[in-house]
Order: sequence, then structure tokens, then C-alpha cells
Amino acid sequence: MKRVILFLATNLAVMLVLGITASLLGVNKFLTANGLNLGALLVFAALMGFGGAFISLFMSKAMAKWSTGAHVITSPSNSTEFWLVQTVERLAQRAGIAMPEVAIYEGEPNAFATGATKNSSLVAVSTGLLQSMSKEEVEAVLAHEVAHVANGDMVTLTLIQGVVNTFVVFLSRVVGYLVDSFLRRGEESSGPGIGYMVTTIVCDIVFGVLASIIVAYFSRQREFRADAGAAQLVGNPQPMVNALRRLGGLHTEPLPQNMASSGIAGGPAWMSLFASHPPIEERIAALQSR
Repeated sequence: MKRVILFLATNLAVMLVLGITASLLGVNKFLTANGLNLGALLVFAALMGFGGAFISLFMSKAMAKWSTGAHVITSPSNSTEFWLVQTVERLAQRAGIAMPEVAIYEGEPNAFATGATKNSSLVAVSTGLLQSMSKEEVEAVLAHEVAHVANGDMVTLTLIQGVVNTFVVFLSRVVGYLVDSFLRRGEESSGPGIGYMVTTIVCDIVFGVLASIIVAYFSRQREFRADAGAAQLVGNPQPMVNALRRLGGLHTEPLPQNMASSGIAGGPAWMSLFASHPPIEERIAALQSR
């Protein structure tokens, strides 16, 4: 329930901030008496698309801690925490990035990395993963998450999300305007009608679904790259292969949506096109072919 409330509150806050910003900049006035101002619409679409994506990125670490209840290890209190911090530090040095924050959270086997930049990141593992894997396998999982950070996957996916969001907002309003103009041809009244509003909402949903397929595709490619990065960081692909095989036989709890693309295990998808992670069998095959 906490995750749902967080998701709704965050999105409401982001849309409110962007709406106020668009009003202050005057870029929300793309519907004029002379028709659709495509230049103003493009600026509005980019503001909404990239603005929402980057606000979510910069809030990602704080949201991750809050939504999972992750405990950041500031001073190791036991041997497991000490080993985790040492392992992440060693992997970060090999990857050439600043030391991420290290956290543990209660939950089924999973792990994730998040953060706005390579030098301000968070790597977290669940208690379920620590309890069900050997240290060698956990190290491989940690290397996978560190590889995500080193590859700049959070920023890359944010940029991709921003681009597709921009097209969704832009195309939805163009289609909405064209449909509304067709339905109201011959009328002298100005301003958008109900046809514009209904069509825009429908197009936002339809184009948004198509956009999620594009983002999911790039997310799957980044997973293959993070697996390869993990193999390079630990010096051997076998620990990552073993960790993936272990995950394939475990129940893994889906991560919150804003962290799903940088986790070690993906949740169930309606269809493979929407999955943020490739099938484990494909990931293992890719590692074994190296």
C-alpha cells in the first residue's frame, strides 16, 4: 500500500510542478485562434516529457529507500553488513565509480541500483537474496548492480523515457486537434471541444503503451550489458550464471516501477514485449557464449 501511495503522490506532485512551470513559461498556449502552434506544442511536450523523466530520476534514490524500507549501512553492525560494504567498495573501485550507498531491505530475493549519477548511487539487496545465495553468487549480483551504475543505465533510460514521453504528448495533442477539427467542421466556435479532450486522453493511453514497449526493449538490452559487466568485474562469468540459475528457481518479488529496470530480477509481464528483463535462460546463454 505504501508503494501505491508513493507512486500516486509523486506523479501528482510532478504533474503539478510541470503544469505550473508550463503556465509560467507560457508554453501551454499551443492552441490558438489560428490553429495549433506546433512550435509551442513541441516545447510543451519536451517540458512535460523530459521534465517528468528527470524529476523521477533525481527523486529515485529517496523514493527507493522509502518504498522498500531499505536500511542504508552507515556503520556495519555485523559480519554480513561489513562484507557487503567491502564487496561493493571493491567492485566500485574496479568499475571506476564513487562508492555507492549500500543498503539492505526486507523482501523476497532481489536487488537494485538507483541514483541520479554514477557518483551518487545506491546499491541495495534484499534479505531474501542474502539468505538464499552463496557469497560468490551475491557478489555477482552486486557486480551486476555496480555495472548498471558504471554503464550509466539510469540516465540512459531516463533520456529514452524523456524522448518517448515527448512524442506521446506531442502526437496525442496533434491527433486530438485533427479529430476535434473534423468533428467540428463548419462551426464558428473557438477553442478545443470535447472531441479534443477525449481523443487526447485516449491517445495518451495508446501511445503511452507503445512507448513502454520501446523503453522495455532498451531496458532488456541494458540487462545483457550489466550481466557482461558483472562477469568482467568478478573476473569470471560462472558466478553470474549460478546466480541467475538460482534466481530462476526462486520466487522474486517485483520491484516498484521506478526501480524495475535496474533490478537483478524482473517481475512478471503481461507479454514479453513489456518485460524490463530478458528471460533468465537467454541471459545465461549470452554469458556462456562469451
